[in-house]
Amino acid sequence: MHKVFKNHEGNDIAASIFGKEPDPLVVFLHGGGQTRFAWDDAAKNISEKGFFVITYDLRGHGDSFWSQEGKYTINDHKEDLESILKSLNRPANLVGASLGGMTSLLFAGDEKLSSFYKTLIMVDIGVYPNQEGSEKILDFMSSATEGFQTLEEAANHISKFLPHREKPKDLSGLHKNLRKKEDNRYYWHWDPKFIEGRKKRNNEDYFKPLEVAANNVKKPTLLIRGALSDVLTEEDKIFFLNIVKQAEFEEIKNASHMVAGDKNDIFQATIYRFLKKNN
Repeated sequence: MHKVFKNHEGNDIAASIFGKEPDPLVVFLHGGGQTRFAWDDAAKNISEKGFFVITYDLRGHGDSFWSQEGKYTINDHKEDLESILKSLNRPANLVGASLGGMTSLLFAGDEKLSSFYKTLIMVDIGVYPNQEGSEKILDFMSSATEGFQTLEEAANHISKFLPHREKPKDLSGLHKNLRKKEDNRYYWHWDPKFIEGRKKRNNEDYFKPLEVAANNVKKPTLLIRGALSDVLTEEDKIFFLNIVKQAEFEEIKNASHMVAGDKNDIFQATIYRFLKKNN
C-alpha cells in the first residue's frame, strides 16, 4: 500500500506499507542512489512473519521531494525519519543500508529520541566508510548524465558496475530506479544536487557526529557486512563493535556493499532472526 508522510517542513515523503498495523514496526531506509523498492522482497517477507513494515524514499530519491536548496546532509535525513516516527507515535526497529544506516545511527544516538526506536540494524555501514569504496559509488551515481535510450542500455551500465551480480532477465524493475522524461530517455531516480553535496563534504567533519551517536546507542544492534564490501572495512567493523559493545555481527558471503540485492534470502533470514529475538 502506498502512503505519503509529511516531514517537519510539510514536504512529501513517499512510502510503502506492508503487513498489519498492530504488529511490531520495522522501518527500512535505503542507501544513496536507491529507492524504497530496493526493499520490496525483504519487506514483504518480514511482514508475512508478523511485522508491520514501512519502506520510504529518502529525500532527493524516488517519489519523495527533491530539495531545491540541495539540503541532503545526514542530519536532514534524520529529521525526516524523526517526522515519520513521531507521526506514527510508536517505536520502530530501524534497518538502514549505507546512507540509510548512517541516518538510523544518527537517530538512534540522539538520547531525546530513544523512545522512538527499539532496535538498530546497520547494513554494510559503520561510522567512517572507506573513502575509496564510497567514491566508486558516487562516481557511478554521477555517471550517465545524458540518460539512457533503453532499459537494456541502463541494465548494461549497471552490470559493469556490479559485475559479480547476474544481470536480470526481466528489466521491468528498473522502471522504479529510473524516470522517463519528456525526451523519452531514462534518467536516474535521484536529484543530481544530492551528488554535488556529497562530493563537497569534509570527510572527518561529515562523519564525526556518527561517532558521537554510536557512543549513545544502548539498545539491541546488529551490524551486517557483505564479505566483498569495499565500504565497510575490517578496521571500521572493529571500530564500530568496540563502541557499540552490545552489537552483534553477521557477515554475508559473496555479497558486496549492496547486501540485500546480492544475497536477499540470506539477508532476510539474518534480520528476521534478530528481529524475532528482540520483539
